Amino acid sequence: MRNPDTQAGSIGRRLFLRGAALAAAAPILTEAHFARAADAPVKGGMALHGQGIDLPPADAVLINANENPLGPCKAACEAIANIAPMGGRYDLFGETAKLKATFAMQHGLKESHVEVYAGSSEPLHYSVLAFTSPTRSFVTADPSYEAGMVAAQTTKARIVKVPLTKDYAHDLKAMVAADPNAGVIYVCNPNNPTGTVTAKADILWALDNKPAGSILLVDEAYIHLSDAQDVLDMVAADKDLIVLRTFSKIYGMAGIRCGLAAGRPDLLAKLQPFGQNAMPITGSTAARMSLLDETLVPNRKKLIGDTRRDTVAWLKANRYNVYGDPQTNCMMIETGHVGASVIKAMKAKNVWIGRTWPIWPTAVRISVGTPEEMAKFKIAFKAVMDDHALAAAKGAPLTAVAAGAQTQFPQLS
Repeated sequence: MRNPDTQAGSIGRRLFLRGAALAAAAPILTEAHFARAADAPVKGGMALHGQGIDLPPADAVLINANENPLGPCKAACEAIANIAPMGGRYDLFGETAKLKATFAMQHGLKESHVEVYAGSSEPLHYSVLAFTSPTRSFVTADPSYEAGMVAAQTTKARIVKVPLTKDYAHDLKAMVAADPNAGVIYVCNPNNPTGTVTAKADILWALDNKPAGSILLVDEAYIHLSDAQDVLDMVAADKDLIVLRTFSKIYGMAGIRCGLAAGRPDLLAKLQPFGQNAMPITGSTAARMSLLDETLVPNRKKLIGDTRRDTVAWLKANRYNVYGDPQTNCMMIETGHVGASVIKAMKAKNVWIGRTWPIWPTAVRISVGTPEEMAKFKIAFKAVMDDHALAAAKGAPLTAVAAGAQTQFPQLS
């Protein structure tokens, strides 16, 4: 009879090797990858790491990747500058542990329920690898953020896309009913690309009624920009969910990379076989100082919200259709034309807007930039839409797909 310790070690090694193999099978995609892929079509693949990418000029208006043009707060920048000389050491002062402790304390969580990553893309990817398989599907809203679907292709999981409700919220009753063998039900709240909110009560209903053995993967990347209620209290209650947070949005740290996964320790442990790099000390210290800045979230929420509301009001005044009631730093605009041609025309006017989604090929996503950037967007967008309307009136609608996420990721269409 085999020694139980030896057998357990063998199982652990097999799980680690399986995890490593799956993790290597597909790239961990971020919002930046999707934005760049839409700008640089590559036949049969995707543009990564700057290859084949048409880099924007210095004066370009960049509202294509849901970034925060305000950047890190003053305290975060100072913390980065102060700790950078220690960059030759591996987290000598325990910055990652301090960040974990700070986040856990602020949200009433045990530190064992929190793991720190270089952005939220890694735990999103690893959660899908851990909980889906050829017999356990990945269920997502349509449209919603695409990275989970890419990860699900690695595990050969069935991908189930459920349209949003008439109010552009997640249709969680339909998502729960979509597959009794679901492994992951992915809820991006507020949603990317629409910026719309799903009620917490609906998420709690899904948590109580989901298929046995599945988890809810709740992506709260945009939560601070809205009045949506978070579900971290369900993590504290040890429910079957993993909640993702990032410092890339309201905190303005997209290029610095820091994020968190919150969940029961046994759920977080299932992500470990897929890898977890040591955090850069700059990212950890900047994130912690951002959390300690009590004015950051309310001030930026108001500033970005005011700019968003002004942009939406202008769009509606000019009879352009915005999908739903966006509450974050992004929205979807119906153009009435092939979205990719609108993207190309806007780029020619030095305004880089976001991509399309297969379910809405004539709608484009825009991010909320500074008031000055959005003023330039308005001028360019009206000119482009007028040109497209004139071309269509002459019987020559623009239909060539020159860019777009579906060009880069045909398996997701």
